[in-house]
Amino acid sequence: MTAVAQRYVHAAVAKINVFLSPGSEFHRGVFGGLVRTITKRLLAAEPASAPEIFLSRLNQNHVWCSFFHHAILHDQGMSKLERVYHLHNILSQRRTPISRQSLMEQLGCSQATLYRLIADLRDHLGAPIEQDPESRGFFYDQHAGIRPFELPGIWLSPEELQALMSAKEILGSVQPGLMEDELDSLRTRIEKLLDEKGVDQGSQSRRIRIIHQASRLVSSDRFRPVLSALVTRRRLQIRYRARGSNELTERVISPQRLTSYRHNWYVDAWCHLRKALRSFALECIEQADILEESARDIPDDELGPHFTSAYGIFSGPAEHRAVMVFSAKIARWVSDELWHSKQEGRWLDDGRYELRLPYGKSQELVMDILRYGPDVEVMEPPPLRQAVQDRARATAELYRETG
Repeated sequence: MTAVAQRYVHAAVAKINVFLSPGSEFHRGVFGGLVRTITKRLLAAEPASAPEIFLSRLNQNHVWCSFFHHAILHDQGMSKLERVYHLHNILSQRRTPISRQSLMEQLGCSQATLYRLIADLRDHLGAPIEQDPESRGFFYDQHAGIRPFELPGIWLSPEELQALMSAKEILGSVQPGLMEDELDSLRTRIEKLLDEKGVDQGSQSRRIRIIHQASRLVSSDRFRPVLSALVTRRRLQIRYRARGSNELTERVISPQRLTSYRHNWYVDAWCHLRKALRSFALECIEQADILEESARDIPDDELGPHFTSAYGIFSGPAEHRAVMVFSAKIARWVSDELWHSKQEGRWLDDGRYELRLPYGKSQELVMDILRYGPDVEVMEPPPLRQAVQDRARATAELYRETG
């Protein structure tokens, strides 16, 4: 790594530590702008390995890794609000004046924009910005008030505070042991921020309940390597036991994204054994080892159609279209349900409800249809209707009275 790249890695980590320090208020958009600005220079210095270098230095903080990775690979300019916050952060951490050119570089802006930001921060927000008469650099006058200047509490609205409380409760309901240390740290930060805002947390702890019904547990030693390989863009060698056939295979995959579906975890990946995109249930991965080889990246416009066009978790193209009619007794309930992003529904004259949706493999759809028993009828296509009939007939046989 070049000396320039090394310098920016250290600068990035130092700035991030400020945002994660106890008592600091952070804003996701502002934080993203800071990361993007720092990594923009890092990418320019060493474009081939910058993401890996940066993420390796942050590997101890898994909670933020995926966000950092997104910020690095999807570089965008900062908004005005982000630059104001960044400028305040720069000046509040320095004890000596900083030059105009250095500020322009760190903020990624022109001279005119810099002067407008300084004016906004000084004239509208009351920041004690001064300019050194000799070096012409800018600094905060640390003796201007009783306490060091801080931006006013405009970053969190009451709605955002309520969202933070909800997030805290959700984190507390996550499967025990799954990223436990990292989530505890994040939950502690949220609690501290809420305390500073005077929010009574004790009365809220019982108002949010999350029930993980029929969810399959995933141990941390399976979850961590998958997440780490995903955000550091490395290949994984896994030992996988198929749920249906119980077949055990070893294969190398390139993780593309993690999916939480019906309270269960899946990794969408390029399978180098099958040379195709596949979804793997994390609880079926018996062993996962991170390899040094970089993962193969699949474009989003290829991932989306493969994993989301058809019904359910089963991947592949939507080659069929199901037509189902629900009885008037449950029609209103079904009309409010989202089965698929491209579903189409309409009310029939007799009060029944017709639902149409695309699907590829029928296994999951058949199971969901059978949940409604005699209150739903599959109209099309014939293979799906036959599959539901066969399963219903087999179920009825189990309960058929003998003798």
